[in-house]
Amino acid sequence: MHRRVVVTGMGLVSPIGNDIESFRQSIQAGVHGIGLNTRFDTENYKAKMAGQVKNFDPKDYMEKAEVTRSDQNAHYAIAAATQAVEDSGIIGTLPPERISVYIGTGIGGIQAFTNEMDKLRAKGPRRVSPYLIPMMIANMAAGMVAIRFNCQGPAIPIVTACASGSNAIGEALRAIRHGYTDAVIAGGTEAAIAEPGMAGFINMQALSVADDPDLASLPFDSRRGGFTMGEGSGVLILEEYEHAVARGAKIYGEIAGYGSTCDAHHITAPHPDGIGAVNAMKMALDEANYTDDTKLYINAHGTGTKLNDIMETTAIKTLLGLEKAKQTPISSTKSMTGHMLGAAGAVEAIACLMAMEDSLIPPTVGLLSPDPECDLDYVPLTARKAEIDMALSNSLGFGGHNACLAIRKLK
Repeated sequence: MHRRVVVTGMGLVSPIGNDIESFRQSIQAGVHGIGLNTRFDTENYKAKMAGQVKNFDPKDYMEKAEVTRSDQNAHYAIAAATQAVEDSGIIGTLPPERISVYIGTGIGGIQAFTNEMDKLRAKGPRRVSPYLIPMMIANMAAGMVAIRFNCQGPAIPIVTACASGSNAIGEALRAIRHGYTDAVIAGGTEAAIAEPGMAGFINMQALSVADDPDLASLPFDSRRGGFTMGEGSGVLILEEYEHAVARGAKIYGEIAGYGSTCDAHHITAPHPDGIGAVNAMKMALDEANYTDDTKLYINAHGTGTKLNDIMETTAIKTLLGLEKAKQTPISSTKSMTGHMLGAAGAVEAIACLMAMEDSLIPPTVGLLSPDPECDLDYVPLTARKAEIDMALSNSLGFGGHNACLAIRKLK
């Protein structure tokens, strides 16, 4: 069985917009959402910038009691999923057991864990919330979304670090394609701008320590010094094509290919030759029937770390050949959102769908001084008009996880 899979709904919460249209306006205008981290006192932290979600009230999507017994990680997922479900109209068109939920996260409820550990140390174990475990475990965003919409198919959290969102969409693609389910609420969520997460990333020298928000997230730039933490959620409704057509759903595009590999090399550093990334991209393109005359756009993982950007450039050259690689527009929307970790792949898949819909490639903002080793076309500074047949979205995570989605414009 080989069924086509399309996107019929989208929703998100991000540092540059808390709904689809505000996000679209921001990425097309090259607006970034990086600023001073206001979640906690950063005086003793080298990295002081973050891509925070702004003007978000979870009570717009959840009852107050539900908010207090869940982590922000789940709040963002509920909000993005609610937007996507309302956009698609999927609920009620299928039996509940034929709708599934695949929502990934890199870390889970780290803010709840941090808060309750503070209580434990200060006031003893009796003061720890009885909801700590459901607040912190990584499956809860998927579980809460399934409960909210009565989705009785599999509710599966994908936990592959920064590849979680893309892996969730890719595994959902396979589940629909092979007949295990007919629709999936799929994506990723993250809310990790918390003291332990920030301290850990700082001490492993992964975060940018720039004190100017315009210089904090600089993928492919010679001045880059690491990534800037972002947060939020992106959710897509994936649906079997014939069902979507029969009910008259709006179709944003087709998830046409998926590649998933592991470097099997190092717990944090990518393989220097990028062979795992190459294989993931090749799998996705082959499955999507890519040909040399396909007008391709690549949404790079593009974190702004020294090792990632050089490796990803090398991998794209290996994949396409030098001449084709130089002709292919590439950009990193992390230059605007920061690195949303487990949510990144889903939000970037949405960016790809928008780019195809609007024939407008989002820019890599802040790219004024390209690294000589990063010598491809990264669409610097401003968005670019271009017809796109297919977008490739890369997500590369700690542990060597590589996930790649090939998203095709439906004609």
